[in-house]
Amino acid sequence: MLDQLTYASEAALNGLMAGVMYSLVALGFVLIYKSSGVFNYAQGVMALFAALTLVGIQKGQVPFAHLINAVTGGHLETFGWQVPAVLAILLTIVVMIGMAIVIETLVLKHLVNQAPIILFMATIGLAYFLEGFGDVMWGADIKTLDVGLPQGINETIESVTDTWFGYGFFIDNLDIVAAIVSVALVTALTLFSQYSKQGRALRAVADDHQAALSVGISLRFIWVLVWSIAGFVALVAGIMWGSKSGVQFSLSMIALKALPVLMLGGFTSIPGAIVGGLIIGMGEKLFEFFVGPLIGGATENWFAYVLALFFLVFRPQGLFGERIIERV
Repeated sequence: MLDQLTYASEAALNGLMAGVMYSLVALGFVLIYKSSGVFNYAQGVMALFAALTLVGIQKGQVPFAHLINAVTGGHLETFGWQVPAVLAILLTIVVMIGMAIVIETLVLKHLVNQAPIILFMATIGLAYFLEGFGDVMWGADIKTLDVGLPQGINETIESVTDTWFGYGFFIDNLDIVAAIVSVALVTALTLFSQYSKQGRALRAVADDHQAALSVGISLRFIWVLVWSIAGFVALVAGIMWGSKSGVQFSLSMIALKALPVLMLGGFTSIPGAIVGGLIIGMGEKLFEFFVGPLIGGATENWFAYVLALFFLVFRPQGLFGERIIERV
């Protein structure tokens, strides 16, 4: 019995670490939803595109090399130099800001005061465009991402838990870094949203585009700002997931894991994205540990969605979401 509780504790701790990774993706969804009231279907693809761009810059890869070689018959691959990780991250941030400006100029400014479903459909088109554009720009092969983050089992935790429980917990250093980064991001974004002038303007835009415009808030600036921040969050998520499992096009599917997180935490709550991720991560690991063997396993594939469905029935706004009351 004691051994089972020890193993369950390790599963719960690993679940919390996995939940933090889910939350990193969910944060980007929350930011876009708070500024426009629209679910950004492209957030997962933004994480993929940011990771692809970071790897391409870091390795000195020639953009559109495959296309150029197909047209010219050449053999371009790289520029012949490597870019330090910190500089590559800064350049990728510049690319994501530029992408935000392009999205606002070519897409969002033409959809002011449109129905949310129109904006949602626009993000679906944007997702498929970015995925294809990333493929053409950087290639479709699986890439390794190394920005110097510590990886491997944390020996300190393994040693301490072995002393306390007689069994060492296997916790990845990368998951610990992701947890620290997530806490820092949530703290910074919450302070920004609640206490900065731009954060208050962001909430005003989410409530009513026309009313925000009437009091002098620049809708275009707010959208560029929030998509730039969402792009930065996508880059952080892309770094963590890419370092863990490689940069590949299935990375865009992590958005599906963020959906239950948002349903639990609330689409408008930044802290809720973290809490929802922790609940989902720990819940699916413990459910797999205790119930999985009884029903054939593979419960991690569907547990999060069943839990999210339960919340939709009994608390549709999520744990931290705002209850919206419309009077007719």
